[in-house]
Amino acid sequence: MYKISNIGFTAILLSLVFIPVTKAIAQKKDFNSLHLALRLNQTTAKVIGSTGGGYSLASIVNQDRHGNHCMGYGDPEPDHTMILENDFSQLKLQVNSGGKDTTLIVKRVDDRDIRCGFGKQHNRDAVIIGRNWQAGRYKIWVGSMQPGENYNYSLSVEP
Repeated sequence: MYKISNIGFTAILLSLVFIPVTKAIAQKKDFNSLHLALRLNQTTAKVIGSTGGGYSLASIVNQDRHGNHCMGYGDPEPDHTMILENDFSQLKLQVNSGGKDTTLIVKRVDDRDIRCGFGKQHNRDAVIIGRNWQAGRYKIWVGSMQPGENYNYSLSVEP
C-alpha cells in the first residue's frame, strides 16, 4: 500500500482545486479578434467564445444609435475586437450558441457608433444587421440574458 505524505496530499489537493479555476479564467479573456478588409478579400470572419458573468451590459451603454436597448449580462471587458480596414455599407454580426438567449453589443472605440442586438422569439441567438459601418476598431461584448449563464458560441461577421 502506498503512503502519501501530508505535503504530497496537499499539493495534489491544491492542483485539483486551482487548475480548473485558472483554466476557466484563462479561456474568458483574449478571445480572437475579427479583422475585415475589402482589399485583402477578408470580408468574412468567425471567432469563438463563451458567455458568462454578472456584469450588467446596460451599464456599458443603455441604448444604441437606433434607440435599441442594450441588455444582458457578461464581463465588463469586451470579449472580442473587430477591426474594419474599410468602410462597409452593411454588416451582419450573428451569434450561434445553439439557440441560447444571447445578447450582443458592438461599440466603436471612439464611442461614435454603438449597436446592440439580442435574440427574438423564433431565434434566441443575438444578431445585429446594420448599415454604414465606418473603418476603425470596435469592441464586442457577447452576453446572456440572465447573469452567470455560460454558453459556448461562435460569432460570425459578413457583409
